[in-house]
Formats: sequence, structure tokens, C-alpha cells
Amino acid sequence: MKIYTRKGDKGDTSLFGGKRVAKDTLRIEAYGSVDELNSVLGVVRSLKPQKELDDVLGQVQDQLFILGADLATPRSKKRNTQNIPRIVSSHIEQLEQQIDKWEERLSPLRAFILPGGSSVAAQLHFARTVCRRAERLVVRLAKKEKIGAEPVQYLNRLSDLLFVMARYANKLDGVGETEWRPK
Repeated sequence: MKIYTRKGDKGDTSLFGGKRVAKDTLRIEAYGSVDELNSVLGVVRSLKPQKELDDVLGQVQDQLFILGADLATPRSKKRNTQNIPRIVSSHIEQLEQQIDKWEERLSPLRAFILPGGSSVAAQLHFARTVCRRAERLVVRLAKKEKIGAEPVQYLNRLSDLLFVMARYANKLDGVGETEWRPK
């Protein structure tokens, strides 16, 4: 099978279920940003983070594929979409448990911190900003179409996790955080 099909050469693509839509629709923008986030996490993992960080990043990458499939599949009673994986509350709870675990090991925040630090932490901060963009697009999509509450909740919690992971990566690497102080 060839990677190219030529079906999208006029600017449209297929959603799961076969419906054709323009490549610049909000739904495509939303799951395209989720795909971009997954790629950024792949970059983070290529930097060889500590195993406990890498293990969680691997789980998140798997869940982002689920989220992408969820967003690429309109909920419909007319079409059989029951077998499509969806983001569910247990995915969100997993993120919360990990946040709580790592926050206990970090000093409390007393000021805003500037993104940066080690290479892993800096890329995690970058991933967090891509996650926030994906979240904004999914929020817009949720206002127009029924996608359920979980995709927005998941991305909101994931951005929190990525922030905590960046802080934790700096701690593991012995790199201090730079507090933002207005001048």
C-alpha cells in the first residue's frame, strides 16, 4: 500500500466513518494540533528523559492517539461509532494521580517561572503550550459539535501535567528554575 492516495489533493479529507470534510475545518484543526502535540512529546522522548518521565510520556502518547481518534469520529446514532476508542474519565484520573505524585516532590511555587531549564524541561514547556492551543481548538469545537466533556478536561489536565513534568525534569537534572520578576 502506498502512503499517498491523492484523495486529499483538492483540500479535503475523510473522517472516521467516511464523511469528507475540508482540511481546514475546526475538527481537523483540533485533532491536527493533538497530533502535533504527540510529535512534540516524541521529541521530548528522543532526549532520553529519566525513565519515570519517559514511561508517563509513553502512556500519554498512547492516550493522544485515542483522543485523535475520538476527535476524528463524530458521535452519531446513524453510524456505528461504538467501537471507536474515546477519552474517558479514567484517563483524566490517571493524569491527576501523576500530577499529585510529582507535585509532592517539588517545592511549592511562590512566583511564576520562566519556561526553560534542561533540554527535556524546555521541550516539556513547549509541549505544554502546544497542548494549550489544542485545548483552545477543542473548546471551540465543543461549542459547535457534541464531542463530550472528556476531551477538553483531558487536555486541560494534560497541560497541568506537562508543567509539573517540566519542573520535575529540572529537579531530576539538578537545574534550577528561573522565577519571573517584573521589572
